Amino acid sequence: MSHHNTILSQILKLVPRHEFERLAKGHDGTRRQGAMSRWTQFVAMSTAQLSGRSSLRDIESTILSQKHLSYHLGSGAVKRTTLSRANRDLSASFFEALFGKLYQRCEQGAGRHKFGFKHKLFSLDSTLLDVSLKVFPQANYNRMKAAFKLHVGLDYDGLIPAFAALTPGKVGDQTQAKLLSFPKGSVLVFDRGYMDYKWHNQLTSQGIYWVTRIRTGAKYRVLERRPVDQSQGVTSDQIIEYTSDRSSKNNLRPVRRVGYRDPETGKHYVFTTNQFDWSAKTIAEIYKQRWQVELFFKWIKQNLKIKAFLGTSENAVMTQVMVALCIYLILAYFKFQARLGQSLQQITRLIHVNLFARRDIMALFRPPPDQGTKTDQLALW
Repeated sequence: MSHHNTILSQILKLVPRHEFERLAKGHDGTRRQGAMSRWTQFVAMSTAQLSGRSSLRDIESTILSQKHLSYHLGSGAVKRTTLSRANRDLSASFFEALFGKLYQRCEQGAGRHKFGFKHKLFSLDSTLLDVSLKVFPQANYNRMKAAFKLHVGLDYDGLIPAFAALTPGKVGDQTQAKLLSFPKGSVLVFDRGYMDYKWHNQLTSQGIYWVTRIRTGAKYRVLERRPVDQSQGVTSDQIIEYTSDRSSKNNLRPVRRVGYRDPETGKHYVFTTNQFDWSAKTIAEIYKQRWQVELFFKWIKQNLKIKAFLGTSENAVMTQVMVALCIYLILAYFKFQARLGQSLQQITRLIHVNLFARRDIMALFRPPPDQGTKTDQLALW
């Protein structure tokens, strides 16, 4: 009978350990002997994410109940006080760096987006993570509540997060977006929360394409009208330039304005873009795909632990969120490499209920063997 480590151990082996330790040494330097290692912290927080643990005590008791498996995980003992201190004091920037490494590795096995162009396609958006105003006064969102904001750039090649940052809730979407850098030729799609004409102009100068919805009440004049195919839902295709005083001062380039009526809902949308060559229908379809990032936020809130936090410091919150995103990338990488047909949610649920089982992880996703129909039953007549 073949020997297998636990499902948890097989999942964590997907993390390149030598790169992990090199990152840890670069961020933390030499730490005192006996302190909780980065790997032990990561194993504990990953166990919490994959098993649905909701408190430090739950994590401690869960790992303690599987104490004999620590050897295969390569981790040390986990006490809730030590884990709490590590989450508070060890910089979460380490897990941001780990996230970047895992994305680069995951990106190599991801599929391509459905559009005909070869450019990278990213969707930018953010979501609020509610917290207690008394515990996190620095994250005050309004007089009634506090929240952190998770900013994400979703890569449509595999639908995986390529960029992620956690800020206080009041930080604007465009403020964080301006700190990001994208490969030349990339296509960005975002909603009106990123409405900054000057930034759009800078993206154009950098050779980056973008698609968004036009601002309500925008002042512009039409420079050119293009023929449209109304059978595809396109109602207008124009080249425009903004005419407000601020636009004139910023020397904005002309942009393309596309009107589109959704045949399913009958709603009319107006988009702007700096891409003048693709069809108007393609521009509308690109923006329609922006909802994939909303589905991503819904998925991580339902399947990972980022709604209730294990620590009361901003660093602990960021650590928990970044570990959750690292786990997402690890599961996505596993799905790509194993060429699994199951959805990521199905994969996550199977791993959750078999986390400490000793069996081949691939056996979880194979159909059970056909046992045939038994015929040795008593016939009644």
